[in-house]
Amino acid sequence: MAKAGTKGVARAQRERQILDIAGRTFAEHGYAGTSLATIAADAGISKPLIYNYFGSKQGLFSACLTRAGETIAGVIENTAELGHVGPEQAILSLDRIFAALHGHTWMWRILRDPTMPPELTAQHAHYQNRMHTVGAQGVADMLRKADNHDPLDASALTAAWINVFDALVTWWTDHPTETPHAMTQRAARLFTTVFGPLDLDELPLNNR
Repeated sequence: MAKAGTKGVARAQRERQILDIAGRTFAEHGYAGTSLATIAADAGISKPLIYNYFGSKQGLFSACLTRAGETIAGVIENTAELGHVGPEQAILSLDRIFAALHGHTWMWRILRDPTMPPELTAQHAHYQNRMHTVGAQGVADMLRKADNHDPLDASALTAAWINVFDALVTWWTDHPTETPHAMTQRAARLFTTVFGPLDLDELPLNNR
């Protein structure tokens, strides 16, 4: 594991290094099970340096949460802007999530940490809402294409869609030997099994 305490490293770079190390530790042990002493030792820095940069353990977790949320929500939002609909959009979103989180799966895990302090609930909800908004819009577009305008159908399918997406990414984080390429191919196979033949040749996949 790379240390963050190297002299001469620019502050912004050192902060990113600390967040990577802290994020992995938070993801493995949860907020409640993580101490600043452990993070400082893993990063090769002092606890006072963490306090200087982030203010507190909660401040450090909040910074990790911001980096994770902006990364993941940004990928999902940017993918939605490409205009694909239905399973094709889902596969493309998964493909880009796998690419963005390769080597940084801690970002996905800390967004699902049940032990995070309640003071960060609003921050967490902000990123969850951004992602869910994209999912709901994708489902609405898919149903509209099928001439289905039932709001309860949309609500039920959105819940199912989000849970399938979450389950696939979480499964990936539980199987660290699976490459982004393998996961994109697996998602394509599974979605093809469920939905039938899909038009994947035109998708700008990273992990084709």
